[in-house]
Amino acid sequence: MSTVVTTYHQRVAQEKRALIVTAATALFLELGYDRTSLARIAECSGVSRATLFKQFPSKAALFDAIVTESWSTADEEEPPPAGNIVDGLGIIGRRYAELLGRAQMTDLFRIVIAELPRFPELANAQFSHGKLPYFESVRSYLLAEHEAGTVRVEDVDLAATQFLGMISNYVFWPTLLVPGWEVSAERVAQVVDEAVRTIAARYAATAPGASTND
Repeated sequence: MSTVVTTYHQRVAQEKRALIVTAATALFLELGYDRTSLARIAECSGVSRATLFKQFPSKAALFDAIVTESWSTADEEEPPPAGNIVDGLGIIGRRYAELLGRAQMTDLFRIVIAELPRFPELANAQFSHGKLPYFESVRSYLLAEHEAGTVRVEDVDLAATQFLGMISNYVFWPTLLVPGWEVSAERVAQVVDEAVRTIAARYAATAPGASTND
């Protein structure tokens, strides 16, 4: 019985956490980070102030949670195995496109951009808790492929930036600037596929005995 009760309370806590994060995101967009109080967030999420403060002792902690959840993926702990750069980057590219296609990702960037002049720490949080960890996962994958001899990547930071940039520049950044910008699922798949092909061709391992000089 104790296990059942514990599981129930954990589920309730997770549901309340989701309500708080959703309400906070909406209020940050509507009122701005500075003008949104934790009390207002508790009211709009339908939880008590005690419940909110138990989960998030400060507004900064709540924003960190928004960043972390916006960048989270169900299978992020399972990186593709090295050995096939096309298959591996295909998995990573589709994950990235799915992340960028989430409404909460667009909302997160809009909050950060709007509040950057007054609250640069929000941008720092977005980078350190969201963008950077994801970038490092892609970088680590490319390094593993390099060490496995699948590709030859001397600058993994640059290669990771090139790959992610080819995807985000088409499927994400225009959504912040162009009203009504939408990209079909078919087009997203094409963008990811072309990015994979470009990286695979650019960093193809040199054939045995071939010259490495340009």
